[in-house]
Amino acid sequence: MSNNNARRRAVETPRPRIFADKFRWVILTGIVIITVINYVDRGAISYAAEGIMGEYSLDPAEWGNVLGFFGYGYMFGALIGGFLADKMGPKWMWTVATLSWSVLVVGVIFAGDLGIALTGSALVGFAVFRITFGLAEGPTYATVNRTVANWATVKERGFMSAVGLLGTPLGALLTAPIAVGLITLTGSWRWVFVILGAAGFVWLFWWLRIFTNRPDSNPRVSRAELRTIRSQDEVLAVETTIDEPSRKLAWWDFFKSRTLVFNAIGYFAFMYVNFMILTWTPRYLQSEFGFELGSLWYLGMIPWIGACITVLYGGRISDWLRRRTGSLWIARSGFAMVSLALTTTCFLFIPALNSAVAVLAVMAIGNALNSLPNAVYWTVVIDTAPERTGTFGGMTHFIANIAAVAAPTVTGYIVSANGFGGMFIATGIATGIGVIAMALVRPGRLGVSAIRSTEAGV
Repeated sequence: MSNNNARRRAVETPRPRIFADKFRWVILTGIVIITVINYVDRGAISYAAEGIMGEYSLDPAEWGNVLGFFGYGYMFGALIGGFLADKMGPKWMWTVATLSWSVLVVGVIFAGDLGIALTGSALVGFAVFRITFGLAEGPTYATVNRTVANWATVKERGFMSAVGLLGTPLGALLTAPIAVGLITLTGSWRWVFVILGAAGFVWLFWWLRIFTNRPDSNPRVSRAELRTIRSQDEVLAVETTIDEPSRKLAWWDFFKSRTLVFNAIGYFAFMYVNFMILTWTPRYLQSEFGFELGSLWYLGMIPWIGACITVLYGGRISDWLRRRTGSLWIARSGFAMVSLALTTTCFLFIPALNSAVAVLAVMAIGNALNSLPNAVYWTVVIDTAPERTGTFGGMTHFIANIAAVAAPTVTGYIVSANGFGGMFIATGIATGIGVIAMALVRPGRLGVSAIRSTEAGV
């Protein structure tokens, strides 16, 4: 009888939890882990360039196409994923996307041989696998934004968006040592993709055990934490003309909003820098400065070190500017403009440098500045249309990820025709366009045309 009473007391007595009232940060940590895996998956192929190009006799222009194929699928994956994250919920989207890309990243090892066997062209095989792989990875950041919108407090929105995006520079930073290490350890570029695919499956098994679409339905979230997340007392007074929260928005209202369209163009500039560095830096260092693969494990990390720090501080700076000035425009648009203008200066200056040390240093500074407003582009969507965060976030990502095609493909043709110097000038032009675009963004203001269309019941 005493044993039964003891068992009953054990059940009735709540167990202390390490993350009591902070479980949303566990969710955020899980997001960071999978975005790191996601980014390493897409970037590892750049470190396999020498092996793949040699095995299938690909020239720089063809290799640029191989890298760019990913972007075609990625754009549409981002677009569809944002809509599905809203409609089906982020948990469903995380499951489908992670399963798909983990299978397809392994499939890349067969791409060239299948292409030759079926069509006589390795390029066709890489096109099929890279495009579908991009389609599977595309929903990631729209789903991150939908998850953050569901789980973040208003006060923490900018910072949690920034932490959620930490996987971008951190994944890029870790791509070099992971890819080079695995190639060196296994003696084959193919094993890299097998191991990365397995990592995705392991993460998903853990994620499905702890994640729910909303904190309200998660047994690990305490009542106190739920009150904190849902509290509206933290909403800061700012100058804004945000519409009534009950408005009904159609997907095409995105294109009626100057704020959302130009924010997406600003994000395109950010993404162009990311994909140029991620896809072409390893080949650039090998061709221009004669570095061997064994050196790239640490050299490839350098452009991303500062970005890992600034992506976090950028979210805090944006939130601080909002509190300090009461202006969403200064906190989001103005902050992004200054960062992109400084990024432009750095990349236009690189062709004048002759030292690998100097090039990597300026590239690292430029990339760090570029990453400062990373969270801004996503937060603008939440500020402006929180009820359509997934759909409009996906559309923003779709436009921005034109850079996933443009950066590697255009760079391939520039390198073939004029050498590597031109790729930095093209990057500076892209970020200069971003400066102009962000000047036209008014966070929190959807736009008169969109408001009128929703009032008319369109």
